[in-house]
Amino acid sequence: MHSVLDRALDCVVGALGKTTDPTGVTLHRSPDSGRARLADRAFDFNSAVPSGVRLEMLTDATDVELDALLTVVLPLGMPSAGSVFDLVVDGELREPVVAREYGRVYFDPATGSLESGPAEPATVRFRLGPRAGERRVEIWLPVTPALTLIDVRVTDGASVRPAPANGPLWVHYGSSISQCSDADRPTSTWPAAVARSAGRSLVNLGLGGQCQLDPFMARAIRDLPASAISLELGINVHNADSMRERAFVPAFHGFLDTIRDGHPRTPVLVVSPIVCPAAEQRPGPTLLGPDGKVRTVDRPAELAFGALTLTRIREVLSEHVEQRRKDGDDRLRLVDGTTLFGPDDVADLPDGLHPNAAGYARMAERFLPLSFGRAGAFG
Repeated sequence: MHSVLDRALDCVVGALGKTTDPTGVTLHRSPDSGRARLADRAFDFNSAVPSGVRLEMLTDATDVELDALLTVVLPLGMPSAGSVFDLVVDGELREPVVAREYGRVYFDPATGSLESGPAEPATVRFRLGPRAGERRVEIWLPVTPALTLIDVRVTDGASVRPAPANGPLWVHYGSSISQCSDADRPTSTWPAAVARSAGRSLVNLGLGGQCQLDPFMARAIRDLPASAISLELGINVHNADSMRERAFVPAFHGFLDTIRDGHPRTPVLVVSPIVCPAAEQRPGPTLLGPDGKVRTVDRPAELAFGALTLTRIREVLSEHVEQRRKDGDDRLRLVDGTTLFGPDDVADLPDGLHPNAAGYARMAERFLPLSFGRAGAFG
């Protein structure tokens, strides 16, 4: 086996930035400049979780190996099931490959403290089969850990070059509900499943806890050559209690105005929040209770003016999408998130906020006709 790290980095799809240090190369789903100015540890971590990021290469290798440092954040005392990679060869999805070596950062929800455990690199091997000339190979990186790529190797004598895009570019922005850390494999996040079914190349900007309408993320979307754009909005604003209605409305319009500067006629689909029973009629912030369920925090009534419940966020998004359509933006559409995952689906909402793998599969099935179907927003 010989190293092809530099050539492999040219094959990365789905990342917007990268940082290099003596450990290796960390691929980020956010632009480097905006992330550096924000200087937020949680944003940095979720940006480095490569949900939807993959290597798309043409190679005549029989085997590909990756060395990577994987870091998982876990509730205090909870084990991890490992980090799952996916392999697609000439369009055929192979069995997932699981790495058992990873670093752990334990999070205590009662105190907010972080405790780091030991970390060791993982080596992951993908067996492509006997050499039969050049093949299109996709290696989808995990959706739960942050990942630093140390090396990529292929069979001695084999070549690697970037593969052409497998379809027009779809850019999706959202929260942990789009990052999908509870999906059972990288190609089973609902955005990845939809992209593969629709024949689209995906950039998934779903960042756990970080869908805060940051202007630098709007500029990143503006500058991508997208043929379709979707925005899953609202839940993180509620989770963090980061905006009241007075701030949320202009932030929403400013985010869309920036995107429209680069995409005046690209179809844009806004997705309002899926169901979250604890937050439907109560404003944030939300916290994780000792039972592992999401709960809201009581506040005095005199401090609640303008605070956003999920019900009100859906109303605001619907009202302002409709206003923009009346103003002439007929390429803007809205999907009510509860049509993707609603009250009848809460059995697949184990913590009261995030769907499980079955829930994400259902979201993909429901989103596909609303987006890329003949009558869908992108159809």
